[in-house]
Amino acid sequence: MNTFDQVLMMLKTRGAQTAQALAGLLGMTAMGVRRQLELGVEKGLVSYHDSPGKVGRPVRRWQLSEAGHARFPDRHAEVTLDLIDGVRALFGESGLEKLIVAREAASEQAYRAQVDPGGTLDQQVAALAAARSLEGYMAEAEPRVDGSVLLLENHCPICAAAQACQQFCRSELDVFRRVLGPGVSVVRIEHQLEGARRCAYLVSQVG
Repeated sequence: MNTFDQVLMMLKTRGAQTAQALAGLLGMTAMGVRRQLELGVEKGLVSYHDSPGKVGRPVRRWQLSEAGHARFPDRHAEVTLDLIDGVRALFGESGLEKLIVAREAASEQAYRAQVDPGGTLDQQVAALAAARSLEGYMAEAEPRVDGSVLLLENHCPICAAAQACQQFCRSELDVFRRVLGPGVSVVRIEHQLEGARRCAYLVSQVG
């Protein structure tokens, strides 16, 4: 991956960043990062906004534009939408629900094969994140000091499908809860379909 793509990837997975912060994350000089960011602006892939700093100087934060987000794969959105429309037209909402249930069962089986029920919560969420990353979600697990874990998904490869049929999102949340077990709470706290940069789930022990 070249330097320019590394900068875009960091903005995708970390959200809005200053050039200085990106330089630290990538092991580059701030000047070198700014050159890449300015190139991104020229290509229409990066935008920025300025906000007041602590000493009066504005702080510039860089982020992906809509075109920048679209640069990442979405699993052939148009084909997916056509399939959803076709299932609805031929079999109605009940047929679409059967399709979602079948996909849900297959996902649950795959995740159970990856997640060790005897592992710690950190290990289980990390395994689930790894499985989701293989599917294109750019997922990561982030343990917190209170013992809970954040499951972060920085990209949604089925975003177009989820916009057309939000049962896909409901389905995924149900699968997470079943795979992690009845003693674990899974709450979605950020949702791309509601305008967030990513989807995020707070995972914690209950009882």
